[in-house]
Amino acid sequence: MQLGLSENLSSLVARRFNTARDAGHLIFSQTHLTTVYAAGIPCQLRYCPALAKKPSGTPKPDQGRTGPKPDPFHDPSPELLVAQIPPSHLLVLNKFPVIPNHFILATKEWKSQTDILEKDDLEAAYACIKAWEPSDNNNNNNSSSSSSSSPAADATPRPRLFAFFNSGDESGASQPHRHLQFLPVEAMSQDSGDGDGWQPLIDAVAQSPPPTSGSPYRRLSQLPFAHFALPLSENPSADELHSTYLALYRAALTTLPQNHNHNHNHNHNHNHNQNPPTTGPAAISYNLAMTESTMMICPRKSESARIAVDNSTSEEVAEAGVVALNGTILAGTLMVKAEAEWNELRRNPESLAGVLAAIGFPHPDSRCLSLL
Repeated sequence: MQLGLSENLSSLVARRFNTARDAGHLIFSQTHLTTVYAAGIPCQLRYCPALAKKPSGTPKPDQGRTGPKPDPFHDPSPELLVAQIPPSHLLVLNKFPVIPNHFILATKEWKSQTDILEKDDLEAAYACIKAWEPSDNNNNNNSSSSSSSSPAADATPRPRLFAFFNSGDESGASQPHRHLQFLPVEAMSQDSGDGDGWQPLIDAVAQSPPPTSGSPYRRLSQLPFAHFALPLSENPSADELHSTYLALYRAALTTLPQNHNHNHNHNHNHNHNQNPPTTGPAAISYNLAMTESTMMICPRKSESARIAVDNSTSEEVAEAGVVALNGTILAGTLMVKAEAEWNELRRNPESLAGVLAAIGFPHPDSRCLSLL
């Protein structure tokens, strides 16, 4: 699939981002950044004071409104629109980014964020990933992929995109209109200290030893939440992308307890050992991630987890101690809103490991996966 753009996607997004930021059409918030090792894995921890909301007993002006939530992807602001992607999608800037050049692929027609993704969603997302690469690397995916994450790689990393999708109430999703999001890997890594060991989590999983249990899914055994990754061929077709996604989705379903009822799909009765539906509402909340060479999924049981913070923080910040995660966790990065949360996770990395364990399911027995 070709995006039909008149200029390189990375330069187009950067130009539109800078223009929108300078004109005040998007609000870019600075973050403090450090690297914390959770279960032996380097994770970026970002602290964004702008996210803090002081608790108040006064209702918000729109709390009594019964109408639908505003849809930012239906007829988006021209200042945030990056491009139309015929026939079914468009690219828009994230209005409240904390990482530069954060942009979104959304369906033109309204489609549900909690439905199973379709072929054209994944095909358009992968086309964005490929279009981000320098033109001389577009046909050299495998070699460039390995160099991008090698410790011996050049000091200036090759431009790459990390794509992620949040689906379901427990995934960190904030908009019901279907959309996938993109973060430039170079923008995530540019503030990291030299030698901190961080790389996108999806890359670390992709580099893990091939499974020996008969299951095709790669994983890092030390991570305290279930996750599954599969490699992509050099130029995957829409059919391959979709079949890989459905395989990951089926693997995610093996983590569900038999009595699990998903909030947005109460009447869905799924038998884990039978083929699940491949259209309509998903039976689980999950985060999906994709790079040029790998696709990965993380089934979710909770959007957030609580950590211990000083009582005085609760008087200054709403929901102090509640750490919410979305699909950026599959990039190995997460964000907190309160200084007390920032301090606690830096002082006690085991607190972060506890958060990771709380938001996901335990990994299933490998015998379940080998039967898929």
